[in-house]
Amino acid sequence: MHEMGIVSGILDASIGAAERSGAIRITEVSVTIGELTEIVDDALHFAFDALTPGTLAEGATLTVTRVGARSRCGDCGTEYEHGRFDVSCPACGGYAVQLLQGRELSIDGVEIDLPEDGTDPIAQTSDASQE
Repeated sequence: MHEMGIVSGILDASIGAAERSGAIRITEVSVTIGELTEIVDDALHFAFDALTPGTLAEGATLTVTRVGARSRCGDCGTEYEHGRFDVSCPACGGYAVQLLQGRELSIDGVEIDLPEDGTDPIAQTSDASQE
């Protein structure tokens, strides 16, 4: 299941960003995934739930936004949406197409909780490093 490796990368990036921000917890990770990536949502959520215990993301929600496939015809310039197997241009029937979207995998956002004592952990770290 390649979703475990994908989620591991998402978590590494999210936890790294959260730690740099002084977070005490990650509450939500939002990602955008193209329809042509062959990533299965259920497997992605399963991997997320399996890999988050013991991390800043334990108990966090994974929010997935799907992006459909969209291409531009190299023959006539028409832009159109399509499925995995119906890639030909609906205007001219051409197959010389350029994929514009549908293979994305990006982290859109990481929602975090900061310490409640009002201290800015980043400021404390930078003050300590100047001494």
